[in-house]
Amino acid sequence: MAITLPVNTYTVKVGGSPNKTVFYPQLFRMQNQEVERSINRTIRERNQQLINEQIGNMPSSVEEMIGYYEIKNNQREVLSLSLINYTYHYHAAHGMTYIKSLTFDLRTGRLYQLKDLFKPGSDYVKRLSVLIDKQIKQRNIQLLNGFTAIRPDQDFYIADKTLVIYFQLYEITPYVVGFPMFPISIFDLEDIVDENGPLGRMAAS
Repeated sequence: MAITLPVNTYTVKVGGSPNKTVFYPQLFRMQNQEVERSINRTIRERNQQLINEQIGNMPSSVEEMIGYYEIKNNQREVLSLSLINYTYHYHAAHGMTYIKSLTFDLRTGRLYQLKDLFKPGSDYVKRLSVLIDKQIKQRNIQLLNGFTAIRPDQDFYIADKTLVIYFQLYEITPYVVGFPMFPISIFDLEDIVDENGPLGRMAAS
């Protein structure tokens, strides 16, 4: 495999007060400026969607909003990151946090959905659901209404040779559990992974 270097990122800050501040990443100095602009635009738009979702979910005013990000993978021309937004509304019982993860092909700027990681026609939903159900039982994770299967567009990010599937607060567990995250080795999925996709690229020696 040809040597590829991590992409350069810098942090953008939005918000005018200490208790209402959101940080998100932008790329710079990429050779392909069109790809750079496309990825940066997508990150900005998804960050704004998170903000809008937080503001629109409650009739009361926002007392605090803190947004930040985590870079999960920045190698082999695969960028995977998570945008995290915590917001507390006036008189709410507690604040609410959402996480939105984005995985890009740095060659083309393509934003991947979960289905794009696997071979066409493969039953990735069933395979991942079985592995997650096993982890739920092993880790004795408290559920709200049991677990049957992931959504075809379930939230995920890539971290080196691991695919992490996760659920939002209240999606399958009580608030106190936090974000249920399920790391799955890509080598447990080799037979259904799209070799030309990001997981195939990460698995290559």
